[in-house]
Amino acid sequence: MKIVSDCRYVRVDHHDGISRYSSRITAALGRLAAASGHEVTMLICDERQLALLPDLPWAMGPSPTGPGEPWVARRVNRLGPDVVFTPLQTMGTFGRRYRLVKTLHDLIYHRHRTPPRDLPAFVRLLWRIYHLAWWPQRLLLDRADAVATVSATTKQLIAQHRLTRRPVVVVANAADPAPAGARLDRPAPDPAGAGGRDLVYMGSFMPYKNVETLARALHELPGYRLHLLSRIPSAARSRLEALAPAGALVVHDGTSEEEYRALLLSARALVTASRDEGFGLPLVEAMVLGTPVVVSDIPIFREIGGDAALYAPADDPAGFAAGIRRLEDPDEWRVRSAASVLQAAHFDWDRSAAALLELMESLA
Repeated sequence: MKIVSDCRYVRVDHHDGISRYSSRITAALGRLAAASGHEVTMLICDERQLALLPDLPWAMGPSPTGPGEPWVARRVNRLGPDVVFTPLQTMGTFGRRYRLVKTLHDLIYHRHRTPPRDLPAFVRLLWRIYHLAWWPQRLLLDRADAVATVSATTKQLIAQHRLTRRPVVVVANAADPAPAGARLDRPAPDPAGAGGRDLVYMGSFMPYKNVETLARALHELPGYRLHLLSRIPSAARSRLEALAPAGALVVHDGTSEEEYRALLLSARALVTASRDEGFGLPLVEAMVLGTPVVVSDIPIFREIGGDAALYAPADDPAGFAAGIRRLEDPDEWRVRSAASVLQAAHFDWDRSAAALLELMESLA
């Protein structure tokens, strides 16, 4: 079986969520496919993407955000694939002569229609129009042979809204393994030591992320600091600094993966008050290192965090503060830390790739 994995959403400098998902699932799929006698070719649109991709055969294709995307299948046909996997649902299908697995990560933008800022203006306009109704989603998904999604929560929502007649399979997101030498059974952070009162937030500052609740919670956590790691617009920074106690926010405005891991390995907890998510990768990235998480009580976080996480209502700063204070008990912290490592083990790239390969074999 010849497989093409659509890697055109991989960035050329650093990973975002879709970029990392594309890269990691393709790498795992390549390993499993080779063991089964299958061949995987990556479809890219910029040779610089290869720096963030596995060492696999590749072919050039058009940009996925260009005007020719509806007819991209004609280019892909030349590669002679049996099955194509794409990490989004928007891949063009006109004229295709292969089986196709599309991915729907979440339905967030049907409820929160602000598009990502890094898209071209005409794509942002189409994005808003697309998410005004359910029928465009149904049209795109039904033009595939099967649909992958990253969580059981999203699979349930797909069924609830009757978005496709195609089979839907969970191909879960995952975190990279803990780096060699990382101590996952470390003691609880000392409140008087470095990192002992540090909290970590990794994510964007779009309204549904609800970082304001975390900023307000700091008023009930004297001495704590909240590290904001992602790049932050100036308006969001000003708003959050006005809500939090003076000096309680540490604004990184972007960080390296090494710095991110180091902060997680020393912090009291990772926190997020998001009202909606498709998966919640930062939870797994923290838990795989043994760092407890305090998160909003929404279905997807219950799925990802299990019994290891601590939960609070999304708009309850006092509830978040109470959860964080529970982790000041060294025994509680150690129990949550150990449970986090076990919970994170449920999310594994090889396991996800095996589910995807099984689906592809059934289609081919």
